[in-house]
Amino acid sequence: MAAPESDPSIAEDLQQGLFSHLLELRTRLLKSVAAVVLVLLALVPLANRLYSELAAPLVARLPQGAHLIATGVTSPFITPLKLAFYASLFISMPVILYQLWAFVSPGLYKHEKRLARPLLVAALALFYIGAAFAYFLVLPAAFRFLVAVTPQGVEMMTDITQYLDFVMLMFFAFGLCFEVPVAVVILAAIGVVDLEKLRSGRRYAIVGAFAIAALITPPDITSMMMLGIPMCLLYELGVLAVRWLVKPGSLKPDAS
Repeated sequence: MAAPESDPSIAEDLQQGLFSHLLELRTRLLKSVAAVVLVLLALVPLANRLYSELAAPLVARLPQGAHLIATGVTSPFITPLKLAFYASLFISMPVILYQLWAFVSPGLYKHEKRLARPLLVAALALFYIGAAFAYFLVLPAAFRFLVAVTPQGVEMMTDITQYLDFVMLMFFAFGLCFEVPVAVVILAAIGVVDLEKLRSGRRYAIVGAFAIAALITPPDITSMMMLGIPMCLLYELGVLAVRWLVKPGSLKPDAS
């Protein structure tokens, strides 16, 4: 008796499943892009005003008569538009993350969803808090220092494009550094570390926090402390979150 041939319906079902997933992925991506585009269109008329607000921490601390300059021919037009695009990504991030969550969540176990939901919300909130912390506290302190150490006879005039790139880098760096609690919880959840290791590793976390702060922040002790200390506190918050959220064996699939 001949061996039964493979059922062609199985291959067809697999192809249909893959095709449906690709269609859903395209739909989610289109919705994310649409959200960014809509916000961008709303912000374009306000681009110059947005840039003025972004430049306020530096302009307020420049010596009298000093100001920002545009060294590129198209910089006065392109740079505010770049800022509007960055702002549209920043504002649309909840929609983008929701579309990502809606795409991947059907494939997660219940216990994975219970852990992933608060981590996703916390990651978004901490990124926003980190960027706001940089804008309202760190940048004013850093610019006060940089203006103070400008050599006599040198007039500080910063290019608007370089200023935008610097501030966006600071926002991104501080936003990522404020993700320390989320990173700690994820490492504990996948079994890389446990609560005892986290507690015993505090001294290394403190050294690492200030090393990262020294690399990221402008070259003044105030800015370094303003990043290093919050990172240490956020590490402690991550340890507490591990104690509350991550249970031994919590990543094992439910027996049911």
